[in-house]
Amino acid sequence: MLAILVASCLLAFLIGATGSGVGMERALAGWSAALRNHPASGELHIVEVDAASVAAIDDWPWSRAEHAKVIDRLRAAGASVIAFDIDFSSRSSRAGDAALAAAIDRAPGRVILPTFRQISGSRNGAEIDSLPPEALRRNATLAAVSILPDRDGAIREAPIGTVTAGVPRPSLSAMLAGRAGTAEAFFPIDYAIDPTTIPRHSFIDIRDGRFDPASVRGRQVLIGATAIELGDRYPVPNYGVVPGVVIQALAAETLSERVPVRIGWLAAALVALVLAIGIVRAKRALDLAIIGIASPIILVLLAVGVQAAFGAVVVVVPAIVLVGSALVATITMHLATAWQSRRLRDVLTGLPNRQALLGLLRTSRDRGIVVVRVADFEKLASGLSLDGTGQLLLRVADRIRLISKDAEIHRINDHMLAWRGTVTADQLADRYATLRALMLSPIEVGGRRIDVGFSIGVAHGRTDDGDQTIANAALAAEHAHEAQTGWHLHTDAEGAAIDLDLSLLGELTEAVQNGQLTVLYQPKLDLASRRIASVEALVRWEHPTRGLLRPDLFIPLAERNDRIESLTLAVIERTLVDLRTWSRAGHTLTAAVNLSAKLLSSGSFSADLIALLHRSGIAPERLIFEVTETAAMVEPEAARTALTLFRDMGISISMDDYGTGQSTLSYLKRLPLTEVKIDRSFVQYAHQNRADAILVRSTVDLAHELGLKVVAEGVEDEACLAFLASVQCDFAQGYLISRPVDACAIATMLVDQGRRLADVA
Repeated sequence: MLAILVASCLLAFLIGATGSGVGMERALAGWSAALRNHPASGELHIVEVDAASVAAIDDWPWSRAEHAKVIDRLRAAGASVIAFDIDFSSRSSRAGDAALAAAIDRAPGRVILPTFRQISGSRNGAEIDSLPPEALRRNATLAAVSILPDRDGAIREAPIGTVTAGVPRPSLSAMLAGRAGTAEAFFPIDYAIDPTTIPRHSFIDIRDGRFDPASVRGRQVLIGATAIELGDRYPVPNYGVVPGVVIQALAAETLSERVPVRIGWLAAALVALVLAIGIVRAKRALDLAIIGIASPIILVLLAVGVQAAFGAVVVVVPAIVLVGSALVATITMHLATAWQSRRLRDVLTGLPNRQALLGLLRTSRDRGIVVVRVADFEKLASGLSLDGTGQLLLRVADRIRLISKDAEIHRINDHMLAWRGTVTADQLADRYATLRALMLSPIEVGGRRIDVGFSIGVAHGRTDDGDQTIANAALAAEHAHEAQTGWHLHTDAEGAAIDLDLSLLGELTEAVQNGQLTVLYQPKLDLASRRIASVEALVRWEHPTRGLLRPDLFIPLAERNDRIESLTLAVIERTLVDLRTWSRAGHTLTAAVNLSAKLLSSGSFSADLIALLHRSGIAPERLIFEVTETAAMVEPEAARTALTLFRDMGISISMDDYGTGQSTLSYLKRLPLTEVKIDRSFVQYAHQNRADAILVRSTVDLAHELGLKVVAEGVEDEACLAFLASVQCDFAQGYLISRPVDACAIATMLVDQGRRLADVA
């Protein structure tokens, strides 16, 4: 608060000391004048040399005898003062000068003649003083009529007096108002006086006696030009361009009321400081708005009131700058505070969020994090309104506080709440049991009773990386949910495994993009013809530093991190290239590629596959997609739709690991299959184990009844192969036939097979 006040005062001081707010000050003066607008006193009348007078009396400048006639008329009518704002300094006719001098002599002390200073026509810019001839000055009073405009050309001030011909003289306005002062001292003309209310008379009417003498009796009369063609016109605030005689009259009216004084900016700034204190201390937005809006209005009205009551002109812009800057700074501070609060608060629940928890971790020695994961959150949220979802989370947070010693609960993502805490495995088990007991009672939201499941994860941070600690605790909660253990404590070993996964993930992306993965093929033997009729494509990764990596180390990683699509397309592309190579050598084979469950709901995979097949020139019928029963059961309808699309393209569909699932018969009927692969766990000892033999035989019979081919995998000895042939299994795959080998080895194997069969024939 103090910093805002100090900065605002310094800015106000800068504006006040340099006078840089003059433009705004002038605008405020105009508004002040408009607010204080009032009529002239009526004590000063203008006799104007107007267009009618110029038309009636030709040849301007007129003979001074014309002015003499007007003086006589006004003197006779009883005018107290007859002042001229007309230049009599130039030579005129002797008769005219004599007539004017005589008229002045007949009104001794009542006639005021102008004197002024002007720039000579020479290039050096020297000033010369202009005075009436000596004969005219004998019984007249001289007054200065010089008024200088501001830089913008507008006239805002008039002098109290001016030195002409080496003599300090009162200004015309000061003489008319009877005010004394110092030469070269200026005062602001009060443009609150309405110039249209100053009584006016046409020069020609006065000369010819067409006026009511009583109207000017005892009044002061100022004679000057108002006709446009005479050019004596100047811009002024509020009223545009007006005749010079009117400006002189307004200046005289100003001084008649009082001599205006200027009050420095410090007085108004002190008032502004009091208002600024109120601004910076305002807590509520409404209070700040009221004080902020009222403060500049108060300052302006105060300035207007002081000028109206005392004639004092208050410099108010620095004061307005002071309250304005204090207001802007305070609003900015409030907005920053509000933004910071919103940034650290969850919008839906109002609970502190992940950023707030990170802030606490940075300032606390306790770096342990406990996370509660709300089970089936999306399902719960879909059945509630947005507000209802927020209320549900708040009720869950209330129950968590009972086991967390009233710790501050944070919402770190949609379905997870967290707080700081360091607990052992035993303590975690106890707290899980307590919270589970609390959660047995349904939560009521909007009249509905909702059962909420949850899991708890804990991580203890040992570094300043709060993000990693929160992520580890969240991962532990996910692990507890997937393993259905209720709670899980994150360990360093898990962290190392995650680091390995992250490292491999980045390297896997490069390996796929740069074609560094290898595709091997394991042959399938057609038991009827004793020929290799098909192969299964198996991807391998020869890591430059870790050596040969098993598929189970990087395939699940690719599936979890949305890399499986690019990896699978790379395997298919390599397989299509090798199929084309074998085909050109005269070997017609089919090739099977394993398909992840994630790809069964990917529209982009289908589109890329079609493009890939089109470029390869290989018939889709040469391709087989192997999908596990488990993958097909993740999203049954999506799986059936995708597999049907592939089948319609001509690609064969094989169900891998048959016999390990729970709904095998149902899916054999519903999915567009062409073959089934019996899992090695049933095949390997089928020739020895009666139960396995029954399962294999019944599977072959059932598949054939449904029009499906059967592949038995895991064949490792001749007795097993003989058994499979005896039950009319279609294909055998395993180490007995061949281990996975590269494409060149498959080509060699096919050539050898051809020679062997030719020798037999």
